This record gives sequence, C-alpha cells and structure tokens, in this order.
Amino acid sequence: MTLTLYNTLTRRQEPFETVEPGKVKMYYCGVTVYDYCHLGHARACIVWDVVRRYLQFIGYEVRYIQNFTDIDDKILNRACVEHSSMEVVADRFIKAYFEDMARLGIKEADEYPRATHTMNGIQRLIHELENKGFAYPADGDVYYAVRKFSEYGKLSGRKLEDMQAGKSDAYGGLRLRVNVEDPEYQKKKDPFDFALWKAAKPGEPAWESPWGAGRPGWHIECSAMVRDRLGDTIDIHAGGADLIFPHHENEIAQSEAVTGKPLAHYWLHNGMVKVDGEKMSKSLGNFTTIRELLDRGVDPMAVRLFVLTAQYRTPIDFTDEAIAAATNGWHTIKEGLLFGYQYGKKLGWDLGTGNIPIPSTQYPVPNPYIERFQESVNNDFNFPGGLTVLFELAKELRREGNILVHEGKTETSPEELHRQWQTLVTLAGVLGLEAEIETETHTSNGLSDAEIEAKIQQRQEARQAKNFAESDRIRDELQAQGITLIDSRDGTRWHRNN
Repeated sequence: MTLTLYNTLTRRQEPFETVEPGKVKMYYCGVTVYDYCHLGHARACIVWDVVRRYLQFIGYEVRYIQNFTDIDDKILNRACVEHSSMEVVADRFIKAYFEDMARLGIKEADEYPRATHTMNGIQRLIHELENKGFAYPADGDVYYAVRKFSEYGKLSGRKLEDMQAGKSDAYGGLRLRVNVEDPEYQKKKDPFDFALWKAAKPGEPAWESPWGAGRPGWHIECSAMVRDRLGDTIDIHAGGADLIFPHHENEIAQSEAVTGKPLAHYWLHNGMVKVDGEKMSKSLGNFTTIRELLDRGVDPMAVRLFVLTAQYRTPIDFTDEAIAAATNGWHTIKEGLLFGYQYGKKLGWDLGTGNIPIPSTQYPVPNPYIERFQESVNNDFNFPGGLTVLFELAKELRREGNILVHEGKTETSPEELHRQWQTLVTLAGVLGLEAEIETETHTSNGLSDAEIEAKIQQRQEARQAKNFAESDRIRDELQAQGITLIDSRDGTRWHRNN
C-alpha cells in the first residue's frame, strides 16, 4: 500500500517519496500571535498533527517544524492599544496557543522558530537575493522583483499578465490594490513586487541591517526559518488554502531564486472552516475561539473527530448539529476505548499497570482492521475512511460488552476481543483520540432504576436544549458510577458495569 498525496504544486495525486529514505522534513506555517486561536487554527493544527502521527505510524522519522509569526502590524496595533509591547503581546498569545493545543491533544512540534529569533537568517537570505539580482533597495526598504523569477505563479497557477488590480484571485484571497499615492507603491519598480525588508517607522521596534533599521516582511520570515531549521529542500510544506497566494507563492520565489532547488516536493493545504455556511468573521459575529468552544463544555475529542470526519482539503461547516453528531460519535469510540477497563478482568486479561497498552503494528498474523485503515488513509490522508474502521471496532466491542453483561459470556473469544481492543486503541492514538480512564468506572453506588431513568430524562432535556455541557456531565456522572448509556435512534438504553 503506497501513500499518495495531492500536491498543490502539480495539481495531481502523487506517490510519496522522501528526499532521504525513511525520513520526513515537514514545515507548517503557524499562527500570527496577536489573538487567541480560532476554529480555523483548530482545524489546521489537528490535520497536520494527525498527518505527522500517521507518517510516524507507518515508519517514518518525522522532523516537524511549526513557526510563530511574532512580527506583524496586527501585533503592533494590539500592543499600541494595550500600551504594551510587541514582545509582551506575542509572548502572551504564544502561551495561550500552547494551552489551547494541549486541550486539543496536539503533540508539540520538534521546534517552534520565531521570526524575531531568526533575524540573521532573514538578513542573510535578503542579502543573497540582492546579490543575485532578485531584490533591490529603496529608501530603507528592500523589495523582491517578481518578474525576475520566471516561475512565479507555478504554485497558484497564476500569470502576472492575467492579474489586474482590484480583481479577486481564484481562491477568494488577495486583491491587488494599487494606490498611486501610497509611498510604498512609489518606491516599487513594479506593483507586483513585495517587501522583504521594511524601514522602521517612528515608535516601532526595529533591527539594524545593511539597509538601515527596520523589520522583515512576512513572506521572507518563513523562507528563512525553513532553510535554517530544515535545509534547502524539504518533503512537505503545509498550511491553509488561504496561504497558497501570495504567501507560499512568494516563499517559493524567495527560496528557489537563491538555492536553485525546490523548496518543497509536496505542498499540502487544508480547507477553510465555515460557520453555519458562512465564512467565519468577527464582523458577522460567528468568530469562535478554541477556548470559548471548549469552555462551553464541548469535548476536545469531539472537536478532533469533527475535523477528521471531513476530507482535509475540503471546506468544513461548523454547526451545532455537526458538533452534536461528532460528540455522539466520540462517545461511541470512547466506549470502545474503555472496553478493556470495563470488561478486561472478566475476560481474564492482564492489564498490567493499568495504562492502555500500545501494541506493535507488526502482528504475528495479518490484521485486517489495520490493513483497511492504512488502505484508506494512504489515499491522500483519507481520515474519514480510516474512521469507519474505528467505528466498526467500537460498535463491535460495545455489542460484545452488552452480551457479556446480560449473558455472562461473549460470542467472540477473549483473545480476539483483546486484539480488537488493542487495534482500536492503536488506531485511535494515530488520530489523537484518547479516552481518560477513571477508576470510578468499575464501581456503582447503587442507584435505583428509577433514579437512573430520571438522570437519563434530564440528559435528554439538556440535549434538546443543546446544552451539551450538561448532557455530557450527566453521562459522565453515570459512567463514573458504573452506568453505561447507549444512544440509538430508538432512544437511550443503559446497563450496569458489574
């Protein structure tokens, strides 16, 4: 089973071959740290987290780098409003980023370079571009001469002669706005040229350079950070589809003009997030941060599942109904993940220290579940297809658990159930889906049937009111007391775990 990826650069799906056998160099364009992360960031970070996990699962050694943009007009504007500094604002939201990602179960990158920590590499790259004739100084600024790079537009499929001022690009992104009164426009030799270095303005933070005090442009930062941390050519460059033009296009122009080598062999882009069918925007009042969502009681694992139920390159629509469906789906998988701790002792399993075992993928006999999972995901990271395998395993384990409770035995051998459970735990781990184990799961405080039915009715009322936090609280309360709920189209059933 060969992994194939859709490459934005070539516009086709290609077999995955790395620069160095068995190793992957991967760079993800991270966040600009001027505010809390939102649902769009959640989707991107979850997608690339799972891509990295899957590459490691199939045997690659992955070096994963994610940057922070900590020099930006938005950061400076916020610092000005708060009577603070760019560094203070950036540090605060970098800290918040790590808090949010930890709640979502995102594994930390191998390194998080920051633009302010890469100034030598940035200036060195600009200097090389200038020496090769791709950049020119202008009154303290330095600009990239776009028309000097003959392959400009190869990532986005654009041609300069087809672009007109004021017209939207194919992705609904950049509109080239030309203001002849703008001092920056007057400095440029061509309206399509973009800034590599910006001369310092009064009151702004600045760094000394051969062109005078100033700060780097946005695009040059990533080119320098990729080169400094991963070298001239990497395997995967990832980011949101909104970055294809101009950011990633400009990265290619900058890096390849200097090195003469491909910046990345595979360019991967995740689709955008909509809210109730509309683009997420503060002006529309549908802008939701990760922490706002999780503080409302939405389970982080349900958020991960919601993201993974859509093909990563397509847009995804965040609605109350979609997150409710994802929450129910997570409960199904969670029941499967806890199966061993609810029934393992009865089945004669030795759970050792109590930690969920992570088995080797090299089973002594073929594992059809893992084979089907890989067959799906190897098709351009088809995580929705992989999830069908997890749901199949979880539902089968739930069925066997019900039989064990009511009949005292299972239809499937304990050995095979142990393999199915281990397989579910392993594949869920690849997707970053992890269930918390509570020792109270095995006990019951002797609630009467009537009391349990009353709790279930309260939960149903909470769900109808879309109060998912209260619904989950009741479910978890019953689970902790040894009562498992099973939702179906016909209603909610329950059984005691004893």
